[in-house]
Amino acid sequence: QVQLVESGGGLVQAGGSLRLSCAASGRSFYRYAMGWFRQAPGKEREFVAAISWSGGSTDYADSVKGRFAISRDNAKNTVYLQMNSLKPEDTAVYYCAADGSPFRGMVVQSFREYNYWGQGTQVTVSS
Repeated sequence: QVQLVESGGGLVQAGGSLRLSCAASGRSFYRYAMGWFRQAPGKEREFVAAISWSGGSTDYADSVKGRFAISRDNAKNTVYLQMNSLKPEDTAVYYCAADGSPFRGMVVQSFREYNYWGQGTQVTVSS
């Protein structure tokens, strides 16, 4: 079992930055790829970024490439999402999630592959 708690959301002006953190409980955190997803009001949950269990592979949605960066610190059981050059369309609740398959050799974008989810943190970008 992995329990996830996100933090770092808030209100920021367009062009600003935020760093989200996701703290995981459980000694098995290092086994799992981690992902960030987001959901805006009236929209479906969408993939944002993912990082492999080792940190060696990452993947990003086209809409955030070059602006967001995902990283992890397995010693601290934490995954991060650095968000720069924020836009109003980035406004959403952001969720971190843990892949359901340990030591998967690739990162995946489908939310169906993620078994463990945090409660979400709100990010609001004003224009």
